[in-house]
Amino acid sequence: MGFLMGGHQESGCGASVAQGSSANRATQLGSVVAPVQLGSAGVGSLLSQHDALTLNCGDGAVARVVSGRTAIRASQPEVSERATQWYAVYTCANHERRIAEQFAARRIEHFLPQYESIRKWKDRKVRLQFPLFPGYLFVHLALRNRLQVQQVPGVVHLVGFNGTPTAIADEELLRIRDVMNRGMRAEPHPFLTVGRRVRVAAGPLVGLQGILVRRKSKLRFVISVELIMRSMAVEMDEGDLEPL
Repeated sequence: MGFLMGGHQESGCGASVAQGSSANRATQLGSVVAPVQLGSAGVGSLLSQHDALTLNCGDGAVARVVSGRTAIRASQPEVSERATQWYAVYTCANHERRIAEQFAARRIEHFLPQYESIRKWKDRKVRLQFPLFPGYLFVHLALRNRLQVQQVPGVVHLVGFNGTPTAIADEELLRIRDVMNRGMRAEPHPFLTVGRRVRVAAGPLVGLQGILVRRKSKLRFVISVELIMRSMAVEMDEGDLEPL
């Protein structure tokens, strides 16, 4: 168990990730380390070989660049460890539900978004629940209580930058909960940060922003959680959307 160090890397169950030094103001990208004074050309060169990188800007500030644009800028050195916030938990493969059960038994507030899929099994069809973001679930706690999470079997680490877990804005999880609570059909989608951005203008999700993609004859409204680089898709009517 441990924390995610430097850029967002998905290590195997129980694997450790080497911590990067913030003192040398370096840019970490997996095993690639380059000075932060790269400039746009240098960043572009690195992005041609990798999907994303994390820039250590000093003073506790971190900028995450995905596909040539700043996706996240997280600066939280002043966040109190007593403050209760939402964090993403990276888990061993196929352990999400088991870990959620352990969290419930230990009275740790958590959120495991799931979607329903119909699978054919022998002579019948079965409705099954699967994690909407495979390998992740969310916990609501103060950082001083992080050991309660880390000690649960199957937990790999809390997701963050430079060895510090990064809190997720309440609004990000609220919009996912809103989709789930309204019984809308949602399913995992490849992580998406660029595309035709739209806003829901009518219906139960009015005001929600995302990216519109077309799959065959259907339109899908894609919502992304950039910290964990995961997306979900909901089928929508084009008439309920407006361009940004």
